[in-house]
Amino acid sequence: MSYRDKEYETMLLSFEDPGIAIIQFNRPKAFNAINNQFLDDIYAIATGINDDPEIKVMIYTGNEKAFAAGADLKAVADYNTFAAKIFLDKVHRGIFAIEDNAKPAIAAVNGLALGGGLEIAMACDIRIFADNATLGLPEINLGIYPGGGATQRMPRNTSLCIAKQLVFTGDFFDAATADKIGIANAVVPTAEVMDTARKFAQKLARKSPLALREAKAALNASMNLDIKSGCRFEQLGWSLLFSGEDQKEGMAAFLENRKPEFKGR
Repeated sequence: MSYRDKEYETMLLSFEDPGIAIIQFNRPKAFNAINNQFLDDIYAIATGINDDPEIKVMIYTGNEKAFAAGADLKAVADYNTFAAKIFLDKVHRGIFAIEDNAKPAIAAVNGLALGGGLEIAMACDIRIFADNATLGLPEINLGIYPGGGATQRMPRNTSLCIAKQLVFTGDFFDAATADKIGIANAVVPTAEVMDTARKFAQKLARKSPLALREAKAALNASMNLDIKSGCRFEQLGWSLLFSGEDQKEGMAAFLENRKPEFKGR
């Protein structure tokens, strides 16, 4: 059965032209808190999208009250060491399925994005926050610290001192602060979050899927490679694109003063 045909317990999956997948977290009574089923669903959908040639961009969103409010404490509070590790294995599996996906990911965030919810948003390539969104990494107040990648991604997105402040204090912060510290692409009124995300998605859907895939891989690699190794990585992906039809179409369209029609091959 295709990932498109399944019914997901914690998510709603829909599709829009041109090649946009919308993944809506759907545990409203729990403010979209993250449990094992949530993690299984997000992984199944993300891997399905990665292999679906018809999908060009994906949008992750919640509802007006919450994007995702972190781990479901009722599910994890009594974990022992081994259960905690297995849970985080699933967290990382799901988040990397978004971050490493061949398709760009957009986070459309209303309401609460706390702990693992903010970590999911930070794994997305483009982040749109409602102006009334409430963000934070409050795990320190529970006697733990963020375990879904925030201690690694936050310093890479902001600075080490800002990351330490947010992780050490567990303080909530608003969308204006997210914009100031560099983890937001746009801050808009609540009613405009999905429209803004769709505009981004529609713009990206008109680009070459091959070029987007290689560009995303090169940008992600830049977070872990020295400048010379990163440039070599960039060079390989750039050169690879010259074996495809999209590069020929893109350059021909420019020279002929017309819009390109990319086929993803």
